[in-house]
Amino acid sequence: MKIHVFETEGWEREPFAALADEHELSFFHTPLTPANAAEHTDAEAITTFIYSSLGADVLDALPALRAVASRSTGVDHIDLERCRERGITVCNVPTYGSNTVAEHVFGLLLMISHRLEEAVQRTRSGRFDSHGLQGFDLKGKRMGVVGTGDIGLETIRIARGFGMDVLAFDVAPNADAAQRLGFEYVSLDELLARADVISLHVPDTPATRHMIDRRQFERMKPGAVLINTARGSLVNTQALARALAEQQIAAAGLDVLPEEPTIREEAELLRSVYEQHHHLEHLLANEVLAHLRNVIITPHSAFNTREAVARILDTTVENLRACAAGEPKNVVT
Repeated sequence: MKIHVFETEGWEREPFAALADEHELSFFHTPLTPANAAEHTDAEAITTFIYSSLGADVLDALPALRAVASRSTGVDHIDLERCRERGITVCNVPTYGSNTVAEHVFGLLLMISHRLEEAVQRTRSGRFDSHGLQGFDLKGKRMGVVGTGDIGLETIRIARGFGMDVLAFDVAPNADAAQRLGFEYVSLDELLARADVISLHVPDTPATRHMIDRRQFERMKPGAVLINTARGSLVNTQALARALAEQQIAAAGLDVLPEEPTIREEAELLRSVYEQHHHLEHLLANEVLAHLRNVIITPHSAFNTREAVARILDTTVENLRACAAGEPKNVVT
């Protein structure tokens, strides 16, 4: 089987060597996109991360394609309906870093609660006074966790270790987990109204898009902190920027944005006004958030520890091997 591996470099390619004896492997540093899809017409299987765009136009440019192994849990970058029409098997990595992402939640939260970014910048500038750097304890605060899958439950476990009370919301409550970890399920509105910290852990679906919008920010208690390590589409960033400016909430920690910026230079930003005008409002909101002192943004890196990436790669290799053998596993469609 001809397997094209996208978005990899260095040590990330090593685990795929286990397939080299039986399959023809080709590696590419870049994502798979409509612009380069025509270069891969012989691919029978592909594996990508989330930055590849596997819409119908890309899939149709790959006539030999039989399997897609996404190196992610979410598959919203893949046109699943076209895959079903074409008989293309799609596999994912169901779990790889529940603790990894949950730890990042508290990395963001501690940056905010102890004002660590400002403190580090101050000492690097040669100042060693703590005036204006007073933060707040996590112990005794109430955390609201939206979504109690693997990552949400791991976040709850860590929160309980900090001495936090926990409320949770999920469309399918896990009563056993609630009893075991000591948290309470409530409605989303009640969670928003009572939580000091709100952490999002739900997938990107039509039902969850902008689930945190202006009305939801108005429900939050003054001084609340929002953490999002799930999907950028869950939060309306324009509403978030407004809520921060109007002090409806105190701070936000974000690992994801709805339009994750590939733009790095001002010239590219200006050019995007003409080339991506329909995304301009999101881009400008992202720019505003990136420069607010009470917002911590990381570049979709919550998953990115050596251990978690190794688990992703090992699972992907097994998914490709299973597809080649005609016995696919971790099948999405």
